[in-house]
Amino acid sequence: MDAEKSPAETVLITGGGGYFGFLGCALNQQGVHVILFDINSPAETIPEGIKFARGDIRHLSDVENAFQDANVTCVFHIASYGMSGREQLNGNLIEEVNVGGTDNVLQACRRRGVPRLVYTSTFNVIFGGQVIRNGDESLPYLPLHLHPDHYSRTKSIAERKVLEANGTLLETGDGVLRTCALRPAGIYGPGERRHLPRIVSYIERGLFKFVYGDPGSLVEFVHVDNLVQAHILASEALKADKGYIASGQPYFISDGRPVNNFEFFRPLVEGLGYTFPSTRLPLYLIYCFAFLTEMAHFLLGRLYNFQPFLTRTEVYKTGVTHYFSLEKAKKELGYEAQPFDLQEVVEWFKAHGHGRSPGSHGSEYHVWRGLLVFFLVIAVLTWLLPSVILLL
Repeated sequence: MDAEKSPAETVLITGGGGYFGFLGCALNQQGVHVILFDINSPAETIPEGIKFARGDIRHLSDVENAFQDANVTCVFHIASYGMSGREQLNGNLIEEVNVGGTDNVLQACRRRGVPRLVYTSTFNVIFGGQVIRNGDESLPYLPLHLHPDHYSRTKSIAERKVLEANGTLLETGDGVLRTCALRPAGIYGPGERRHLPRIVSYIERGLFKFVYGDPGSLVEFVHVDNLVQAHILASEALKADKGYIASGQPYFISDGRPVNNFEFFRPLVEGLGYTFPSTRLPLYLIYCFAFLTEMAHFLLGRLYNFQPFLTRTEVYKTGVTHYFSLEKAKKELGYEAQPFDLQEVVEWFKAHGHGRSPGSHGSEYHVWRGLLVFFLVIAVLTWLLPSVILLL
């Protein structure tokens, strides 16, 4: 955003206390006033000029209070729940945050006269385990009943609500709400706290002993800086001087470099001093293993809310080819993905005490490895059982 044209512009970022607070910092450096709204405080010290408003997106009053009587001109709705791990198995909270929270944000925008809303969506509104090569925004939404996880289902519902709200009248009587949605690939970068720490913990516990699926399968990722760029451009493309070109539109956002999921993480594994696994297992076997893990969590989760090694959604997201064209984002938003690699991520983890060191793994390592072997054996038996029955 051009600070000279709009020195007093104020934006609100839902979920701003998370990793994507990077967006707030980038906007703040351009002279924009930023309000971060989240139920949790930012992990890092926020720069001067950025305000933090604590609140629960499930409560409309909290959302409206976050505006702090400021003249907010754009809301970046990033907050969500249930993307990965055990969060994926909490259906009620996923629904309340992703759908109910989005309803609250839309209502607050209309009440407060906010003219622009950029929604952070996901590839998953289109992808549900089917092979997609160079797909584009003309692809239909995956039917809701085909989504294997509640997160993807609710993000699809929420995205449609946001895009359908485009052009609705503001209750302040001075214009309409213009909306768009960004569908990013898996985010990475130094300091990312959702996916990368979990991966590194598996590596350090000795659990990363195999890869799975077709070695030719391709997926995509997006560096946090590229995603920040896309959000700022999308906000600008909802303005009159850009012809409201992004109004009511979805856009796929990634680094534009399809890559095998496991090869993408090879520099991280080897950069931390570990050996990249050579064993490759069938995708179906790992899917069965993930299913059993989810069942175990369903039965035991109330007693011990353990982190599932993998969920079924994570299996197909990492093992089934799906990548999308960036042509629409390039043409309409002016998006140009910058090249990045995992070296800065490796250095970040090393600076925070990670990396291979001599010594025993400890009892936790043996427990986790024992559970892994147990569930793999059960998954193998589950995989082979239909064949045995047919032979009988």
